[in-house]
Amino acid sequence: MSPSAPPAATIVIFGGSGDLARRKLVPALFELHCQGQLAPETAVVGFARSVDSDDAWRADLRAALAEFGGTKHGDEEWESFAARLFHFRGDLKQTQSFADLKVRLEALEAERGLPGNRLYYLAIPPSGIGDAVSRLGEAGLVHPAVGEGPWSRLVVEKPFGHDLASARALNEIVRASFRESQVFRIDHYLGKETTQNILVFRLGNGIFEPLWNRRYVDHVQITVAETLGVEGRGKFYEESGIFRDIVENHMLQLLCLVAMEPPVAFEANVVRDEKVKVLRSVRPQTPEEIMRDTVRGQYAAGSIGGLPVPGYRQEENVASGSTRETYAAWKVQIENWRWAGVPFYLRAGKRLPKRVTEIAITFKTPPIALFRRAGVLIQEPNVLVLRIQPDEGIALRIGAKEPGPTMRVDSVKMDFRYSEHFGEKTPDAYERLLLDALNGDPTLFARRDEVEAAWELVTSVLDVWSESPPRDLPNYEAGTWGPEAAMELLARDGRRWRRP
Repeated sequence: MSPSAPPAATIVIFGGSGDLARRKLVPALFELHCQGQLAPETAVVGFARSVDSDDAWRADLRAALAEFGGTKHGDEEWESFAARLFHFRGDLKQTQSFADLKVRLEALEAERGLPGNRLYYLAIPPSGIGDAVSRLGEAGLVHPAVGEGPWSRLVVEKPFGHDLASARALNEIVRASFRESQVFRIDHYLGKETTQNILVFRLGNGIFEPLWNRRYVDHVQITVAETLGVEGRGKFYEESGIFRDIVENHMLQLLCLVAMEPPVAFEANVVRDEKVKVLRSVRPQTPEEIMRDTVRGQYAAGSIGGLPVPGYRQEENVASGSTRETYAAWKVQIENWRWAGVPFYLRAGKRLPKRVTEIAITFKTPPIALFRRAGVLIQEPNVLVLRIQPDEGIALRIGAKEPGPTMRVDSVKMDFRYSEHFGEKTPDAYERLLLDALNGDPTLFARRDEVEAAWELVTSVLDVWSESPPRDLPNYEAGTWGPEAAMELLARDGRRWRRP
């Protein structure tokens, strides 16, 4: 695990005035500052075109903290944090901007006594990543990843590529300027406490690890449900869809953590080796199997929380006849010794009734209906639920006898909540991931081969979908749990989706 205090460094945020920087990155850095987790010399430089000065950027970020910051701090904390903030007005498309950035960074490092360590965070649209990385290398802004001198690291937001071919091409561009050990491909789901706790829960409790296999597990469901629509990101969603946006990264990461073999050590490459093995163990599907085992959906107008909301095709920057999916379900099989025959059902959707991300592991029921003579004809299976968000925790559903003279078995829940037990605010995922990047710990970041293995699986589905566009969209009303075809996907196997 990372030490608490990383070395002094200059953090350069490309897209410094963008939504990600204002909502997530700067609030996370402010929390780390208030906790004393940042070295006194560490500086934060925002690279953007839309702001003219340090003071203007600081004012914008203070407004963002008031809106998006989780913990309220006073003027003294803000003033000490603001002293770390510097703005650089530049254009990602201009080579000269990167040459000027080099001069500015060297002057700032000399002024603050910084050792030259740099963390470049690309909080920019995917289309600009390749050019930004190339210009960093061409401008001499990347220190080599060898020796005892200062280091340079690159943090790249998802999506990393648009398909397998583009991911491979982007990896080659990155490799021309950065070594793999310098690259941190971020998926904020891996910074969430329950996500990190999956392996601890599995491997640190002798009760569960012996049951974590095909002998005892009937099936696994992974759900990422959102009540929101595309929220002004119509143009992005028209290009990506939910399969690229959620399934390729978040959901496959969760799949890997649930299904991977125990690593021999909690070391970055050892853990990531096991994750890659899971992706390579997913059974390839023929085009016919893909059409049978996947479902696409798009929301129509409906209501969320009693308020009317528009359909996807009525959203800004969305084509009137769009066939882009806002819901996806996928049945996958992992062909290895541990999981052969156990289906994993993945679903992700927008405008669903509840915001929730969870992993539900349903265990097999006992083979003998022991209580049948007492009138107990149906026995609910035990279900272990790992809640990733919003109410992080773990719940186990078990059968228990109801009080009274008759034999009645009821399903009851044992529930653990992080907020109740630890009594502290759960750190934001970006706080942990930024610390890890500054400390050079890549355990919770995706490696090149992991990204390409995930895209290989996803691209096989996308290719089949592109050849057979759906004709029934929109096919679920906003505020419902998705298209009927998704229910049938499990019903064919004698199962049903959980209602979180």
